[in-house]
Amino acid sequence: MAARVSLGFTLMEVMIVVVIVGILAAIALPSYQDTVRKGRRSDAISILLDVANRQEQHMLDRSTYTGDMTALGYGADPAVSEEGHYTVDAAACAAGTIATCYLLTATPAAGSPQAGDGGCTTFTLDSFGRRAATGAQADQCW
Repeated sequence: MAARVSLGFTLMEVMIVVVIVGILAAIALPSYQDTVRKGRRSDAISILLDVANRQEQHMLDRSTYTGDMTALGYGADPAVSEEGHYTVDAAACAAGTIATCYLLTATPAAGSPQAGDGGCTTFTLDSFGRRAATGAQADQCW
């Protein structure tokens, strides 16, 4: 009698591998999504700094700040960030009028994956260089 040689995997071995892969995916996917979400926050910081630079140029040219993003060269008001994850709008700061100081606020764009970012919900930057954020991890946003 010849010995029977078995080639391949049994159903039990395949099921064990599927369970292990499922557990690893359940652990890794949320961590990956959180890392990607944190990376997208740089889109808000980038657009805020760009708008602040344009506001300062506008002040040099016209001796006033503006609340109109189209006057700063953006295609829409509020301005949309380069990657489309955030919108930025300008308003007068608490200490004065829009002509003398501004407060820029970046909020997640509607439909953006950043809308679910509870860690950093909004970013702000004013004409005095003060930066702030709101959210559960506000102290780590900037």
